[in-house]
Amino acid sequence: MSALEKVNVSKIKANLLHPALTSHFLVEIPFPNYGKSKGGFGQYLSDNGVKYDGEKLRLLCSEATLPGSSIATHENNTDFTGVTEKFAYRRVYDDRIDLTFYVDAVNYLPIRFFESWIKYIVGESITPGTGRLPSFYSNYFYRVKYPVYYIAPQGLRITKFERTSKSEKSKNHEGNALIYNFVNAFPLSITSMPVSYEASSLLKCTVSFSYIRYYVGSKDFPSTPESSSGSSKGAADGPQALTGAGGLTGAQLDAIEAQDILNTEALALQNAQFGTSSTIPPIF
Repeated sequence: MSALEKVNVSKIKANLLHPALTSHFLVEIPFPNYGKSKGGFGQYLSDNGVKYDGEKLRLLCSEATLPGSSIATHENNTDFTGVTEKFAYRRVYDDRIDLTFYVDAVNYLPIRFFESWIKYIVGESITPGTGRLPSFYSNYFYRVKYPVYYIAPQGLRITKFERTSKSEKSKNHEGNALIYNFVNAFPLSITSMPVSYEASSLLKCTVSFSYIRYYVGSKDFPSTPESSSGSSKGAADGPQALTGAGGLTGAQLDAIEAQDILNTEALALQNAQFGTSSTIPPIF
């Protein structure tokens, strides 16, 4: 489109006057690993008198933070005179994510739930048993569980959508929602919650979650390989859908790249040995 081309008002509105809003999102809270197994976190909640309501807990989340990341680089200033180059070698994720919940007046669900999760992590016992003491004893001690028992490998998810989001696929497979999936998450801390006799306000509980990384999906593109395998139309991240130049699949493109690397190495070896040939089996 040239700079002098006339643009009608409706097109300007469609392109510029439809910004995303911060007030449309949904947070899904997972159970830790082995949470629903016998003697797991679900049983621990029941023993603590906590009646878990996942739908209510999702709706009580009033604030969340979409995560960020950065690229760690190595600086090189020796190859070219007066030139400084940077080379990426690692993606660095934020070390935590903060979620804020309204606290309901019926059973204080967010406080009870996350307090129980933290107690479960450190192995705080509810009743005395072999080698254990109840927490109100002066000589109480605890033993932290192995991470495999208290982390949530998947399930902590923030979905950012809009009031006008549609369920059908978008025209260019852009997705009408962003889904942030967090890997190996568990509650790291619960922020203190002041109470006062002054003017009343809503009681909120802020929980910081630790995680090792996140990945972004959408409604158009399945966010996990497992969900994509059952799709009759093929998944965007599946090997048959990753088409490139010439209609090749992602697996074929990887094979071509591997073949190219082998060819380069063989040519270098051949030059080093003054004409010794190397036979390389074809990929296809």
